[in-house]
Amino acid sequence: MLLRPRQKLFVERSLRALAEHGNTLGVAPTGAGKTIMLSATVGEQIGSTAAKAAVLAHRDELTTQNRTKFRRVNPGISTSVVDATTKAWDGQVTFAMVPTLARAANLDAMPALDLLVVDEAHHVIADSYRRIIDQALKRNPVCRIYGVTATPNRGDKRGLRAVFSNVADQIRLGELIGSGHLVPPRTFVIDVGVQDELRKVPRAGDDFDMGAVARVMDTVPVTDAVIRHWRERACDRQTVVFCSTVAHAEHFAAAFQQAGVPAVLVTGDMPDAERRAMLAAYASGKAQVVVNVAVLTEGWDHSPTSCVVLLRPSSFKCTMIQMVGRGLRTVDPTEFPRVVKRDCIVLDFGTSSQIHGSLEQDVNLDLQPGTGEAPTKTCSSCEAEVPISVMECPICGHAFEPGGTEVTPLTDFVMTEIDLLRRSSFQWCDLFGDDAALVANGFNGWGGIFFLNGRWHAVGGGKGERTRLLAVGERLVCLAAADDWLNERETDESAHKSKAWLRQPPTDKQLIHLPLATRADLGMTRYQASALLTFQFNRHTIRSLVMAAGGSSLAEAA
Repeated sequence: MLLRPRQKLFVERSLRALAEHGNTLGVAPTGAGKTIMLSATVGEQIGSTAAKAAVLAHRDELTTQNRTKFRRVNPGISTSVVDATTKAWDGQVTFAMVPTLARAANLDAMPALDLLVVDEAHHVIADSYRRIIDQALKRNPVCRIYGVTATPNRGDKRGLRAVFSNVADQIRLGELIGSGHLVPPRTFVIDVGVQDELRKVPRAGDDFDMGAVARVMDTVPVTDAVIRHWRERACDRQTVVFCSTVAHAEHFAAAFQQAGVPAVLVTGDMPDAERRAMLAAYASGKAQVVVNVAVLTEGWDHSPTSCVVLLRPSSFKCTMIQMVGRGLRTVDPTEFPRVVKRDCIVLDFGTSSQIHGSLEQDVNLDLQPGTGEAPTKTCSSCEAEVPISVMECPICGHAFEPGGTEVTPLTDFVMTEIDLLRRSSFQWCDLFGDDAALVANGFNGWGGIFFLNGRWHAVGGGKGERTRLLAVGERLVCLAAADDWLNERETDESAHKSKAWLRQPPTDKQLIHLPLATRADLGMTRYQASALLTFQFNRHTIRSLVMAAGGSSLAEAA
């Protein structure tokens, strides 16, 4: 399996920080491939040694998922499991359930570890995690502690300084948007006549007083204005709405329903079964809108969601990004046929955008890894070493000053397109010279993107695998999906982008199977011939998949 270039950089920085500090935290949002990067870091750290490692998770499904992905990244490293039914330490890497391992008898059986990895590392300050970490350091004082998380800033504002002294790397939402792994937001900052009042709302602790926010926002005129603006800009989109209080959410969900829009309500004090039923109604499309109060900020995703409505301000930029992030996932067309998602509309009726500025202000969209050490700065609150672009400390949540730069409202996202064709591990061939069909081959799989009827379609196939539709929509999203398909099936040896034979003339066997028109191309290379043959052999399947996704026909260029 191959890592994306940005994933490789994340792993390199994590290894460097572990070597320097003995501990480090890596921060990566949904879409970054957090488990893949965790697995690659562990493999690089212990793979060529006799060292032992453990990977902690707090749920059964995470333990299973982490172990499965680890094996794909590191097929030569043995693994074992410690959970409610099995307690085996015979693997070089053991995947352990925290509630099980934290029990005294199981901790006593834990061998000396050289590396302890914590998935969802914002949990490390919990007593159960601390017992495991303390035992690991007792058994081996030089055991390295590595944590990864998408949400380092906890809701209770407790920092992670007790375990981590530094942040190795932080992948931003803007980077994933720029690489085609998330869709871009199109944000509208809308004043319905209350922004001056919202700016006067006091704080209650670290965040705004949500009761005071509700007194401003939870009125019939404001609600009617919000629904009117939503109808104008996003009435055909599945939408998640973030409110200030439970009463505010109840009133807003009722207003949607009275306006004839199917809406469901999700709150923190709902019974689990009722909450699951509401989310299931939204996931199935029976409800178009889901209204909530801080319940769906993290840990929930429904990728067809393409509108986010903010009816509350947030004092923390990470909270605003988490809310916006609920609408940025790309859509798998096999899971949601005929859903084409190009962007996400964000309707901000609060003041978060004026407070925090645009999402792209403090991210690096250039994504040029460069060489040397990653620039860092020291947090004045907890003295952690963190990436220089961070605007909130991932260890303690301290907000850095913007350095005198003007903060502008969040408007349409200006995306810098990264040249994935150049940075890919594979050589992508423009099949017919019109930039409408590109194909790349590996030893075990192939990927292609095809432009029809105003949108792109990504298709992937491979040895012993059913050819499938990977993505539909923007070119960059489709290219990223096809490139990831190949990354998952190939290795450094099979990527062969720089191999000399790629530029050699086609073989006689290739020429026999190529159409007459293409044989006349004296400049054709062996790899171009291979890409053309891949398309030719799979043309009918590709055409069927594209037509089923809404395209009318595939050009008969071959």
